[in-house]
Amino acid sequence: MNKILATTMLAFCTIAASSAFAETVKIDITVKEKDVVIDNAGTVQPMWTYNGEIPGPLVRVKEGDTVDFKLTNDPSNKQSHSIDFHAARVDVLDEFESIKPGKTKAFTFKADYPGVFIYHCGSDSMAEHISKGMYGVIIVDPKEGYSKNFPKPDREYVLVQGDLFEPGTSADDIKMGTGWKGVLVNGKQFHYDPVHDQNATKTLESKPGERVRIYFVNAMINEAAAFHAIAGIWEQVWDNGNPKNISWGLQTAEVAPAHGMIFDIVSPNDRATNNALVDHRMKHALNGAISVLMNHKDAPAGKGRGDQILLR
Repeated sequence: MNKILATTMLAFCTIAASSAFAETVKIDITVKEKDVVIDNAGTVQPMWTYNGEIPGPLVRVKEGDTVDFKLTNDPSNKQSHSIDFHAARVDVLDEFESIKPGKTKAFTFKADYPGVFIYHCGSDSMAEHISKGMYGVIIVDPKEGYSKNFPKPDREYVLVQGDLFEPGTSADDIKMGTGWKGVLVNGKQFHYDPVHDQNATKTLESKPGERVRIYFVNAMINEAAAFHAIAGIWEQVWDNGNPKNISWGLQTAEVAPAHGMIFDIVSPNDRATNNALVDHRMKHALNGAISVLMNHKDAPAGKGRGDQILLR
């Protein structure tokens, strides 16, 4: 067998293998305008949501998969809405068009790039729709799987950081940042921080020495997040979550609005420790953007695994 034929056959086998593992994943999401709890004390505020939650449902696929998607705008809603998947290459005027209450929009796209991506509403005013809670995360796992430069984690957590504005703030004021009052982490201020909020009941947890992977997405409309692990070092960081975009030993990484990164942290294996995962802009941290990671031998086995990577 000559070299050209051998190379051609190898390429064909690689493509065939990739295609064999590709799947079509059906995702249905409904837009719901509703009152949502936005802190640990149970404070309720009118928000706009995907499936009634902030952030919306976590979507996870493999690189090469096809996403078969349908968006429904609940007939009881007042506004037109849409969805913009940052993991998709489509037509902004077609797939991402706004739909009126009671209407549906279906489309497909192929997840061509691995990483962690935001999805959000793109309807006018986009700033208002996003800041009222219309965002979520799609993780596209690399088709090659884990490797030396992208090791398998022991636990995984998704953290989505969004804005909180005073109820009734106009779309124009939201756009300019007027009426801003805090940061939501997975839908609540200080969601996983019993240190700064006595009403907080949840934390992130792992066992000493475990590799914890954080899928971090910044859904704030105007400001970047300076993501830092207090009392820790980011072991590896992957910009956009792509295994090719690797950095080592970072203290703080700037995550732009509508962007995502993957962060790994490994705690000391000989003792119990705690980390605070913060947006190091103090305006953000001290208004909601702090999450506690507890590393101790009694960490629940299921936490940070399966359906417990985005803690509601």
